Amino acid sequence: MASDRADLPVLAPKSGLLSSKIEHHEITCPQIGNVNVYIQGVRTSKEVIIMTVHDLGCDHSMYQVFVEHPRMTRIRERTVWIHVDVPGQGQNMPDLPSDYVFPTMQKIGEDLVTILDQLKIKEVVCFGEGAGANIMARFAMTHIDRVLGIILIHTTGTTAGFLGSLKDKVINWKLDQIGMNPSAESYLILHRFGAFSKAKDTEQLKAAIENYQDVLRTKANPRNLKKFVEAFLRRTNIAENIKKLKCPVLLITGQKSVFNGTTRSLHQAILKTCEDKAKVEFIEVAGVASVLEEKPEKLAESLQYFLQGLGLVSSLPMHNVSRTVPPPLRVRSMSMVEYDLPVCQRMAMGGTSGPSTPILASPVDNGEEEEEKLPTEEQ
Repeated sequence: MASDRADLPVLAPKSGLLSSKIEHHEITCPQIGNVNVYIQGVRTSKEVIIMTVHDLGCDHSMYQVFVEHPRMTRIRERTVWIHVDVPGQGQNMPDLPSDYVFPTMQKIGEDLVTILDQLKIKEVVCFGEGAGANIMARFAMTHIDRVLGIILIHTTGTTAGFLGSLKDKVINWKLDQIGMNPSAESYLILHRFGAFSKAKDTEQLKAAIENYQDVLRTKANPRNLKKFVEAFLRRTNIAENIKKLKCPVLLITGQKSVFNGTTRSLHQAILKTCEDKAKVEFIEVAGVASVLEEKPEKLAESLQYFLQGLGLVSSLPMHNVSRTVPPPLRVRSMSMVEYDLPVCQRMAMGGTSGPSTPILASPVDNGEEEEEKLPTEEQ
């Protein structure tokens, strides 16, 4: 049942008020209870719906700022975003009831269909990062007929390794006993942003980390967060049943992400079982740990290509394509059939996407020093 509908303004860390408002619903799901849902965008009869679930230590606001990025303007005008907060994970949330049994990752994924039913949404494109991506994958595997495609950022398809589980149990105990603390905070920052040297960080990344630290220290409920972290650590292996994932998939990872290896492993698992390998795409963004925070323009570009491959927002030109077309030359127009193909297939068929194909994930320049090997999530 949907309730508490209201228009809520949201804040961006640097730029003051965001340009759009969001509509809040509280929806009761049979397995996971009451869920806060935020609709960003104006619903229409020809809407393209993108549903999101956030990562550990976050809430829907991690996607709101991305959707408001200048490179997302044209996509934003043609899409509606349904942001789902995992129970108890919003900012300044009260403690979950003492008798509340926090759901497993699988139950959260399964129950998201209730949100679509309540909002009268037939089909969605799924979008998630980290723990949220794991939940979105479970939803797509369970409700095949409701998903047009899925974008998974920094996804792990395996269970937590033994050493990782042991370390994280200690961190969880501290969250429960003394609230947010340096070791828990460090783990969550590593989970989201990877290992990094402060001397080499861009100002944008530093601001993102500082903002995340502020949320963890002053706005997140550590007892509720502990329950979400525990659910993530107890996750089952989705790679074993990944053949149930029938829709087109785009996997994205940062080169420096701690989940780079697990994202690659999931990509290989999907390729082994899928009938149409052209439906599976993988992008690694060079030199970054958090694609969402450090390279939102690359993520926006990848998102647009993927949506156009699904036959959605096909009329939108790519930013770098429109920039590089020489005025005196006329580039052959694409047919509607070509527009509906993923760019990789389009180029293989000799179709035109402009005089140069956009490079979404460039390799590291040869002149750069070799980066220190990063810790990865245990398999």
